[in-house]
This record gives sequence, C-alpha cells and structure tokens, in this order.
Amino acid sequence: MFQKIKQKFLIVALLFFPFLITAQESEKKDGIKFGGALRYNIISTNYEGSTDKTDPQFTWDTWRLNMDGSLSGIDFSFEYRFYPSSNNHFMHHGWMGYKFSDMVYTKLGVSQVPFGITSFASHSYFFQAPYYVGLEDDYDMGIKFDITPTKDIDISLAYYRQPEPNGSGAGNTARYSYDIVPGMGAIVDGDGKYQQTYASLSELDQFNARVAWRFVPDWEVGLSGQIGGIYNSKLDKSVTSGAFAAHLVGDFAGFNLKTEFVHYNYRANDDNGNRLDVVQMGAYGADYPGGTVDEGTDFVDYTGGVASKANMYVAGLAYTIPVSWGPISSIQPYVDYTYVDKANEHFENTHHLIPGFLVSAGPIFAYFDYAMGKNQPWFTDDFGKGLGSGVEDASWNGRFNINLGYYF
Repeated sequence: MFQKIKQKFLIVALLFFPFLITAQESEKKDGIKFGGALRYNIISTNYEGSTDKTDPQFTWDTWRLNMDGSLSGIDFSFEYRFYPSSNNHFMHHGWMGYKFSDMVYTKLGVSQVPFGITSFASHSYFFQAPYYVGLEDDYDMGIKFDITPTKDIDISLAYYRQPEPNGSGAGNTARYSYDIVPGMGAIVDGDGKYQQTYASLSELDQFNARVAWRFVPDWEVGLSGQIGGIYNSKLDKSVTSGAFAAHLVGDFAGFNLKTEFVHYNYRANDDNGNRLDVVQMGAYGADYPGGTVDEGTDFVDYTGGVASKANMYVAGLAYTIPVSWGPISSIQPYVDYTYVDKANEHFENTHHLIPGFLVSAGPIFAYFDYAMGKNQPWFTDDFGKGLGSGVEDASWNGRFNINLGYYF
C-alpha cells in the first residue's frame, strides 16, 4: 500500500515541475544569523489535593541555539535545545530550503509537519492537548512543499520518512515533539481490564496534506490530513494509521481566536500481532509510564500511554492589550482548552485548561499560567496515565507556572 502512496506522491510532485523550472535567482543576501534563548520556570503545584512542600520551585527550563541564513540562494534553519532539569538535549529543527518560484518553496530535513493550526494551536506556554499526542507543533524528517497558488490560499504537501533524530540523554524519547516509541502498550478486554503488552513501534512513511484559505484578511479556515505507517520492528510490518483536522482562526477587535477539531486513529500491533488500545509515546526524555500490575497476572488497574483513537475539541481565545510601561509593550490574557473524547468506552476522557497571560518586554517574554487538568498526563502525581485509560472520578489538578524567557 505504501508503495502505491509513494508513487502517487511522486506524481503530485512532478505536477509542479513547470513551476520548478521557472526558478529565479534569489534576492536574499548571503549571510548567517545566530540567536537563541534562555528560559526559567517558577513552579507551584496542587496535585490530587496536596501541595509540594518544596514549592515554589525555581528551575532552569531550557537554553537553545539558533542559526539561520542563506548562501547561494539556498536557505537553512537550525535549532538545538538543552534541558538541564531532565538531563537531555536534542535538535528542534534543521532544514535546507529553496524557493523554486513565487509559488513553490521546498524544505528538506527536519521541519514542522503541516497539520492543523500552525505554528501553534495554543497561546500558553503549555500548548494544547494535541501537542501531547504528536499533532501540534510536530517535527519530522522528510521533504515538504509549501505552495501558494494565490495570495489567499496556502497548500502544503509533505512526505516524512521518519520522526526527528533522537538526541542525547534518554534513548528513544530524547526529542522535542511527541512520537510513537517502543514501550509498554495495552489491550483492553470486554470487561475493561487492561493487559500490558510490549510493542516495538516507530513511525514510518508519513504523508501530510494541508490546505488553508484566508476568506477575509484576518480569518483562516483549513483542512489537514495525515496518513502513515506505525512499524513494528519485531513483526517487520506496518499498520496504516491516520489523522484529520479542521481549523478556524481569526483576529477581531483585539482578540485572537483559535478553534480546531482533530480526529486520530493510531492503529498499531504489539509484538504478538494484537491490535493495541493504548500506544506508547514519548518526548523530553520520558514516555508515559503508568500501571500497577495485579499480582500473578498481566492485568493492570490503569495504563499509561495514549489512547489509540480519539476526537479532540480545541479552543483558545486571547486579547492583546498594548501598554507603555517602561520596557513592557503588551499584555495578552488568554484561555486555552482541549477536551479529549476517547473512543474506547472503558477509558476516562481528558480535560486540559490553561488560563493565563503573556507579558512582552523587548526580548523578554513571560508566561503566567495556572494550568489545570483532569486526566491530563502530567498535571498529576501519577505521571503518564491521563491520555491512556485515565482514572475514574479524577481530580482537577493545578499548577501555577511562570516561564521567563530571554530571546536573542
């Protein structure tokens, strides 16, 4: 099946050959620009009704290095990130780009996957829930064509052979964006019991298509599709999975609205060939652990990971207030919310709610968030289970977080 898809993708790419041969000499000047960022977090948690006696905590969030430039008409962009608190580091993106014509721009390397709202479906520091299942601000390794047939229409077609490369510090999970990784998944029986099972999984041969239309200057509506293989190395076999998104974003009277519907179906098999109800995903040096095995059995009272099939309802609203308070130029209050409706009747659904505000002051951006979640994977003392089976009668947990970043 994937061989046929590859052939069709090649045919589509060749349709744009007339545009490719009209390539013109780049007007960009040769040069390289270096940049980066340094960010800190101040954290205070309230999980499962208890508080951490060490709160508030002051942590070093990340530091990063950026390099962007153009040489002989070929553009490039590279970013590498270091996360001292989790002791891992990895590439965020790295691609070479070329403008074949006024209509076609191509990126080769690790680039942002064209799916849903880009660049972000969120306003807050914590993203929206699609990020934590690999469907917001995702980066993979492959080739992407950005096509602009008119000033109001953007089309993106992409083929990704594999996820971004692993970094250093945590094996298959040392990466920026969430991907399916080898690990413990689960199968759910008719009584709702979760049987743990290992699956040697990775993402392979993914195709993306995205179309966005600006029907008035400040409003955009779009559709996205994704199809790809989830490869089991032990079985040497891929199972086709897919995702779909529809989005609407716009600006009005100082407000910014982001809305999105996402459906995904991560069809995958464990190492014995059984279809999984929960797949394992990971990033930032950790997967989604979870589950207490009943003595003498393979059954668990819950399971960590990501439900293999779900609908996600995403909405975010922000309002920008221009100010002139010394270096502070604007304050942007916002609220972001995602509801994850899992297909399996035995699973508990997820709520992800982030009210907060952003303060901009020259090169400094400070996010003040009170992040809340119910069956959210990591606003909890039991990290990892929220997007899998979840737990019945879950509590609303909260985390007050200040992220202070200096960008240069």
